[in-house]
Amino acid sequence: MDKRLSVEVYVQDNYYKSSPNEAVENEDKDVRICAETWQKWFCQWVDMMQSDIPLVSAYEIGLRLTDDSEMQTLNSQYRHQDKPTDVLAFAALEVDSPHVTEIDTEDEPLYLGDIVVSIDTARRQAMQQGHPLKTELAWLTSHGLLHLIGWDHPDEESLRRMLEKQVMLLKTLSIDIDLE
Repeated sequence: MDKRLSVEVYVQDNYYKSSPNEAVENEDKDVRICAETWQKWFCQWVDMMQSDIPLVSAYEIGLRLTDDSEMQTLNSQYRHQDKPTDVLAFAALEVDSPHVTEIDTEDEPLYLGDIVVSIDTARRQAMQQGHPLKTELAWLTSHGLLHLIGWDHPDEESLRRMLEKQVMLLKTLSIDIDLE
């Protein structure tokens, strides 16, 4: 690639903006991830995944942090499951189209799609797994990114491969996850 890779991440932090609970705000002040950190993480991950996506110099990703209530609404609307979930990914690329190795995006970045994460569910899962909320958020967003670029897990074997790829992505951030 001739130009330096850039990934624009548009973070919509609906969870912390709408949270009326000051205790939640204080509890999470040390684990809130700033937009610049998200940008850095996604840039590292997209760079690592270049063989799986069209080769361009700039990408765009939307990230929405929300609560279980909104996540349940989205999950019901888009997946017909009336319950909250941890992460949803809305891919912009056509998965069934022939794999394009290079796209001319001189003027605009290639929009990969949107990832939505429930902080409520992430917090519960982090506690269950015994790791920090920041680790769980990295885990969930890496999972969402893989979905944006065409990965899926319709069976146990593809899920195993996808989880292994997530572990590799988190290692780029010096975050170790044990799949056992």
